Amino acid sequence: MIRREWLRAALALAPLVAPGVLSAQSVVVDEGTFTVSLAGAPAGTEKFTIRRAGVGGEAIVIANAVIELNRGEGPIELRPLLEVTPADDASSSYQLKVSGAETSELSVRLAGRRYVSRIHTEAGEEEREFLARPGTRIVEEGVAHHYYFLRAVREASSTPVIEPRTRSQLQLVASAASEEAVLVGAARVSARKMTFSAGEDARHVWFDEQGRVLRVEIPARGYVAERQDLPG
Repeated sequence: MIRREWLRAALALAPLVAPGVLSAQSVVVDEGTFTVSLAGAPAGTEKFTIRRAGVGGEAIVIANAVIELNRGEGPIELRPLLEVTPADDASSSYQLKVSGAETSELSVRLAGRRYVSRIHTEAGEEEREFLARPGTRIVEEGVAHHYYFLRAVREASSTPVIEPRTRSQLQLVASAASEEAVLVGAARVSARKMTFSAGEDARHVWFDEQGRVLRVEIPARGYVAERQDLPG
């Protein structure tokens, strides 16, 4: 348990550590930058890193990002930090700090058969609980790299998803995958497109052959995230 806590802290601080210091303990699964647009207009960027460390039961995956957006009400910055169990891609804990025109702090932790969420805003503190169904993913609103943890979902299957900022828990049903070319930077590459739907709420995601996210579209929210450069 002590080693697991050390791995969690080391991975969370990895962007601040000199290159090579964590090379023996962790490996970068994916990192890059998305350009984000809302309602067809440029809105900001998402710079993210996904790292894996440890072996066997001690293995963990940490995904963190800096997301800078301006939706017209002033600039905001989101710093999400997600911990995932690599065996099934299920989420085990989550933190989010929002600063700028909007300020809040949010945490989600797994407690037995529940996920307990605490949200601190200028208005006060709020606590919510979500059912911890097997294989539950946390996929935050406006965070493109979180869809990486849906890459192995089978078609027609239903995945329980928590969206902490909107206080939502839903079941996303995966469509059959299709091959479709997508523009990544200046290159057009072959990708695997999947659609994850909860009723009329559809999220279209393009993955490369290794499951890394290349593009995300959520038409109902006017949200598009496009990878700036080819992975790797």
